[in-house]
Amino acid sequence: MANFFTENKDLQFTLANLDLEEVVKMREENYIESEKFQHAPVDYKDALDNYRRVLEVIGEITGDRIDPRSRQVDEEGPHFENGKVTYHPLTQKNIQDLKNAQVMGVMLPYKYGGLNFPNTVYTMMTEMVSRADASLQNLFGLQDISETILDFGTEEQKNKYLPQFATGEADGSMDLTEPDSGSDLQSVRLKATLDPKTGKWYLDGMKRFITNGCAKIHLVLARSEEGTTDGRGLSMFICEKCPELVVRRIEHKLGIHGVATCELQYNHVPAELCGQRRRGLTKYVMSLMNGARVAISGQGLGIAEAAYYEAKKYAAEREQFKSPIDKFPAIYDMLTRMKIKILASRTLLYETTKHVDLRACYTKKFEEIPAGQVNEEIRERQKYYSKVAAILTPMSKAMCTEVANQVSYDTIQIHGGTGFMHDFNAERYYRDARITNIYEGTTQLQVVAAIGGVIQRTLDPLIKKLASLPYDGALERMAKELDKMHRKHLEAVKFVAEKKDSNYHDLMARPLVDNETYIFVGYLMLRDALKSREREILAEKFVLYSIPEFNSRFDLVMSNDFTTIDKHREIVDY
Repeated sequence: MANFFTENKDLQFTLANLDLEEVVKMREENYIESEKFQHAPVDYKDALDNYRRVLEVIGEITGDRIDPRSRQVDEEGPHFENGKVTYHPLTQKNIQDLKNAQVMGVMLPYKYGGLNFPNTVYTMMTEMVSRADASLQNLFGLQDISETILDFGTEEQKNKYLPQFATGEADGSMDLTEPDSGSDLQSVRLKATLDPKTGKWYLDGMKRFITNGCAKIHLVLARSEEGTTDGRGLSMFICEKCPELVVRRIEHKLGIHGVATCELQYNHVPAELCGQRRRGLTKYVMSLMNGARVAISGQGLGIAEAAYYEAKKYAAEREQFKSPIDKFPAIYDMLTRMKIKILASRTLLYETTKHVDLRACYTKKFEEIPAGQVNEEIRERQKYYSKVAAILTPMSKAMCTEVANQVSYDTIQIHGGTGFMHDFNAERYYRDARITNIYEGTTQLQVVAAIGGVIQRTLDPLIKKLASLPYDGALERMAKELDKMHRKHLEAVKFVAEKKDSNYHDLMARPLVDNETYIFVGYLMLRDALKSREREILAEKFVLYSIPEFNSRFDLVMSNDFTTIDKHREIVDY
């Protein structure tokens, strides 16, 4: 029997050592929730035990049931006929298994039927679901929609929709992209019209590339302000499946075959305003996208884990020249690098989710302060965790999804010609991984999102704290290497910042963000090695692998001649 939690030593280490005590205490209202809800924890130890038990259940469902079904789901996918999408019977079984486990409202409060789990634990579930079937994650992982309604909807909307999400009675979709507006969401044109007689809103227009666009409940970004052309004219709406909302077709995709990606036509669809007018893009979608970045990071990490195990298993069984190929230096070097990249990505992802959880807790606490009162400590913590989460979420999304693509690529390489065949899982992981560094913001956009925090040195307090830990032996040597890298990195950041040119900052953003990631993740790996000495070799390998990559990017940034925009244009136009 396979269990994707109990057999994942690193995931178990992460849960045990991440220290979510502050997060859990705040989410559980200092544990007074246990007085009102029978299944609420009475203390942190009880909460951790609860998380572990639920993760073990999800580990069993994903390993024993969902994973064996994934090949057939990929082969056959959903069915579309006469405007109706029908999910594969095995996908329906997968969803029912998750419903039965009562994990369709993982982060929702108890009063709406949710588990009130932190984002960190939810992301661990998304990682395991993605390892079993990456396309299923695009259904399970849409719980951010209910979180948006929780954060910004009216009490009436919360009471109407959130219990449906918690039981799995309702599924959702985020209807953002249009045929002529991909990442440029401020150009959205789908029109929202307010009927002055009835006070009701109606939606007209098109949406494209909508994951699970056949859902029961839709969050829709639409233009509510007549005559506007920018993001300030957009609002967020909630609408439900109805005859006026037409699924025109589903896309024939490279990967993620188990979920329907739809083109939608809105023919005067009745809708409700979610939150305030004009805040749809500037506040609500940005909140949605932050959650989506974390979810897709988990998806990428799950695919990478699946691909790695497939490569490792094949290499142990495949013999060439009378020896298993995992005995060949070229192969075990590839497997080692794949493993290190996955562990490093996981370290970054769950450090990110911890700060996302802290941001959410302190934002809620800040918003609960009565009007006219000031609590400087709460305000400063809310601002701090918001700044840290704002840089870590794009860094994590970039790293986890790029690693997913690289590990999946290497898995095919280890399989050789066999990996190119449709009969093996390797090519499916490769196909599924490819979208992860594209949707919910490409890697290039993640870099642009992170560069401001790099230049402002947002992570330096955390880096300083990590650098001051009591390292010894190999860890001390690696800490010294990271310190040298950090000092050089500060020089490069200063070099770029002094140019006062936003286009130039964006041009140099990729090497600077990559190097920030190497340094920060390196220190996280060293920190974790102090908690478990068997991880020392993992930390050492990551740092040693990072040094040449770091130096090449540093040299590129400091090469003033080549890094001018005009030089790049000369090459492109040659």
